[in-house]
Amino acid sequence: MSNVSLKNLCKSYDNKKVIINDINLEIDDKEFIVLVGASGCGKSTILRMIAGLEDITSGEIMIGDKVVNHVHPKDRDIAFVFQSYALYPHMSIYDNIAFGLKMRKTDKKIIDEKVKEVAEVLDLTQYLDRKPKQLSGGQRQRVALGRAMVRNPKVFLMDEPLSNLDAKLRVQMRSEIKKLHKKLDTTFIYVTHDQTEALTMGDRIVVLDKGVIQQVDTPKNIYSHPANTFVAGFIGQMNFIDGKIEDNWLMFGDIYIDLPEDLKVKLGDRKDVIIGIRPENMNFGETKFSVNVELSEMLGSEKIAYFELNGSKCSAKLPPEIEIGETLELAITPENMLFFDKESGENIIGL
Repeated sequence: MSNVSLKNLCKSYDNKKVIINDINLEIDDKEFIVLVGASGCGKSTILRMIAGLEDITSGEIMIGDKVVNHVHPKDRDIAFVFQSYALYPHMSIYDNIAFGLKMRKTDKKIIDEKVKEVAEVLDLTQYLDRKPKQLSGGQRQRVALGRAMVRNPKVFLMDEPLSNLDAKLRVQMRSEIKKLHKKLDTTFIYVTHDQTEALTMGDRIVVLDKGVIQQVDTPKNIYSHPANTFVAGFIGQMNFIDGKIEDNWLMFGDIYIDLPEDLKVKLGDRKDVIIGIRPENMNFGETKFSVNVELSEMLGSEKIAYFELNGSKCSAKLPPEIEIGETLELAITPENMLFFDKESGENIIGL
C-alpha cells in the first residue's frame, strides 16, 4: 500500500515561528494529490517532511502502515523530483538515471534493464550517452523523472518540477506526468503555486495558507464550492462585492436582486455578505446593470473586461469585440453567486 497519512503535523523553528500548524491529511493509495498555495504557505516544507529531508516538530507521518518519523530518507521508499532537476552535470544521462540503483549496489544487469526500460518510456533512449547540458529543459526534467522511476518507489514527491520550463513546455509536461501516473499506478504528491497545474493534474487539491489547510477536495468542487474567500480568490478568478440583504432583496450599489426562497433560508438573518461571482458568470442577460470598461485583456476567443462595481474592481469574460471605454449592460443571477460571511470569510451556503 502506498497511502500516506499526516496526523497533527507541526513544524516550527526555535519553538516560535510556526511553519506548519496541525496538518491532518489522508492521501489514498495511487492518488495524485496536489498541494497548492502562495510562496511561504508551507507546501514544500510538508513535502520535505514526508521525504525525511526536514525534521518534524510534532505529529506523525505514515507511509503505508509504517510510521516513518525517525526513518532515514533512503529507507522510506520514496522518490523526490526537485524543482532544479538536481542532475549530476559530469555524468551521462544513463549514469544519472542509474545513480540511485548503483548506490544500492544493484546488479549491473538489472540496472541496465531498468535504465533502458525507463528511457524508452520517457523517450530518452537516444540521449543516454549525452550530458545534461546537452539537453533541453523538458528533457532534463524527464531525466529527473527517470531517476525517480527506476527505483519503483511507493510514493513520488514532486516539488514544483515544471516551474523552470516555458509556458508551452509546461503544458506538454503536465500531460506527460499525468500519463506517467496512470502508467506507474502509484501515489503522487505534487507541490505547485500554479492554480492551472493544480486544477488540471490533481485527483484532489489541498489548498494551504500560512501553514493551515483551507480546503481538500476535487478540482471541480474546489472551483465551484470554495470553502472561504481565500480559496475562492486563489483558485481561479473571483469578483468579490459587498452586498446587503433587506426584505429578502440582495442589494449592492443601485442593483436589487430578488432572492429565491431556498437561498433566503440558507442566508438566514444575515444583513451583510460578501458576494462572489466568477468572471464567466457575468454576462449579457435580462437583469441588467451598467458598467464602464476600464481595461481589457485579449485571450483569443474572448476578452477579460475590467470595471468597477459598487466600489469593487471586477472582471468579466466577454466576446473579443469589447473595447476600452465601452459601456456594457451586464447581468448576474443568484444561482451563479457565492455568498461568504462578512466576518469569517466562510462560505455561507456550504459545500
